[in-house]
Amino acid sequence: MQNFDFVKPSTIAEAVAALGSEDAQALSGGQTLIPTMKQRLATPATLVSLTGIAEMKGVCEGDGSLHIGAATPHAVVAAEARAHYPALADLAGGIGDPAVRSRGTVGGSLANNDPAACYPSGALASGATIVTNKRSIAADDYFTGLFSTALEEGEIITKVAFPIPEKAAYVKFEQPASRFALTGVFVAKYASGVRVAVTGASNDGVFRWTEAEEALSANFSADAIAGLSVDAGDMISDLHGTAAYRAHLVKVLTGRAVSGAK
Repeated sequence: MQNFDFVKPSTIAEAVAALGSEDAQALSGGQTLIPTMKQRLATPATLVSLTGIAEMKGVCEGDGSLHIGAATPHAVVAAEARAHYPALADLAGGIGDPAVRSRGTVGGSLANNDPAACYPSGALASGATIVTNKRSIAADDYFTGLFSTALEEGEIITKVAFPIPEKAAYVKFEQPASRFALTGVFVAKYASGVRVAVTGASNDGVFRWTEAEEALSANFSADAIAGLSVDAGDMISDLHGTAAYRAHLVKVLTGRAVSGAK
């Protein structure tokens, strides 16, 4: 790993100022960035740690949403979200292993937007709002492709607001070695309708299965999607599973999520 400067600001304003320096990179849990740096695929001159910013940590309920600070570790979400949003707590509790859950953060996951990460599906299915130091971004506008988001240079996620649904569930078929989602489906039922978000399956990253949403909004039952199918044309195909296999998993896991929603 190359030499770099390390800065640990205590406020969002200090972090933004530090990120204004040349080749500066925000560091949250570091579960993706540090391994990338070890492989010399990323060579920032300065790491700006966000873990010392108290206002970017914590979980609280208000105005019908669960508000989670971007620097909140997965393990904290798994424990503190359960009383308000059990499906989101289940998602957080199933990420990686205890070491990953104690360091990895909500904001880091969403900023990286790995195509097999769990949180993007939770945010998209919830119709979450991603709040940054500059603005608020609807989840539908935030995810723009593989490892790609609407974040601008120097913009950092400060918190995420997840509207609490009537019922929801997250089900993933995990890749055993990494525990990333080979395919994962988050289903959330609101008074306005049902949202279904899929991760780990598409070449374009996380996406909403709109056909299933329409069917489930009319009849929230696994039977409602029995006649539907997912186009395998845009699905990922690799040594872990073919495109057709992933397309099949999307339907199977959606049915399981609906049946297990609470």
